Order: sequence, then structure tokens, then C-alpha cells
Amino acid sequence: MSTNNTALIVEDDTDLINLYKMKFESSGFTVDTATDGAKGLEMAKKGGYSIIILDIMLPVMDGFTVLAELNKMPPESPNGPVIFLTNLAKNKIAPKAKNSGVVEVLSKTEYTPAQLVEIAARLIVAKS
Repeated sequence: MSTNNTALIVEDDTDLINLYKMKFESSGFTVDTATDGAKGLEMAKKGGYSIIILDIMLPVMDGFTVLAELNKMPPESPNGPVIFLTNLAKNKIAPKAKNSGVVEVLSKTEYTPAQLVEIAARLIVAKS
């Protein structure tokens, strides 16, 4: 995997952030993290992320609001695909998420960090 892949992980559970960050970094990613939606949005607005992993239930600003704001960004500060990683019932949020531009809705309990990295890498390749 190329070392120029950058991931932004927006998650309020610091144990999960550390776990995901370690797995992404060991797979060649540069990783930035945020523990609330507003901080994640601020970081994403700078652009340049190959992939954004975004929780839905976040302090300050939820994932859907972050996504709506990202969709307003000008094309000169682009980011790669957005994955929702959540504990919410996938069948209830997937249609709204897909209509909002999310490429995958994944349950935290169904995917290991290694599987998440594999999915992220596949989506980055598919976009390029």
C-alpha cells in the first residue's frame, strides 16, 4: 500500500480510535483523528484525505451533519470516499447515508480493524 494514503478517523471512543489508527498506520496510512464532529469537519475541510471514516453518533456535531457540510466543500479541497462506521442499525440509516454520498455503511461490531483497512484500500483504488 502506498504511503501517501491518508485517513481521517472521526470517532468519540478513544480506545477504538487508537485501535483503528494503529491498524491503518501499520498498513502504510498516515492517520489523523478527531473525537467530535466539529473537529473532524474542521480537519476534513482542509482536504487531501484519501478516505474518511466517520461515526454517526458524535459529540458537538453528528456524522450526518458533518457529511452535509463536506458535501458543500469546493472541489479544490477534495477528499476521498466517506465510510460511516457505526453501531446504529444499518438497515435504518443506510438509505439516508447512501443518498448523502457515503460509499459504505459498516457496523463496528461486524468488521475487524484489518477488514476496515482492506475496505478503505479497495475504495481508494476504485476512486482513482
